[in-house]
Amino acid sequence: MRKRQVVLRRSSPEEPSRSSSTASSLTVRTVRYGECQKNHAAAVGGYAVDGCREFMASRGEEGTLAALTCAACGCHRSFHRREIETEVVCDCNSPHSTGN
Repeated sequence: MRKRQVVLRRSSPEEPSRSSSTASSLTVRTVRYGECQKNHAAAVGGYAVDGCREFMASRGEEGTLAALTCAACGCHRSFHRREIETEVVCDCNSPHSTGN
């Protein structure tokens, strides 16, 4: 019987990616864009965000410029907080050794 181990962890974009020591593992990364962080009052020396809670792509095919604009607030996708979810799937044939 084969064991399957799934590890889910959230990482920030600044966090370096770690390489896996297991040859039979697969890493799947899902990127999600959260709330808009564009400062609309920067020109007058203040701070004000628009309250957009999540990026929703405008009409347009994947990979076009229209798909990079938020339908809710009109900002570019790069103004939205980027969340990366990493899933590591490992098919294990033998139990882990204890080093004895």
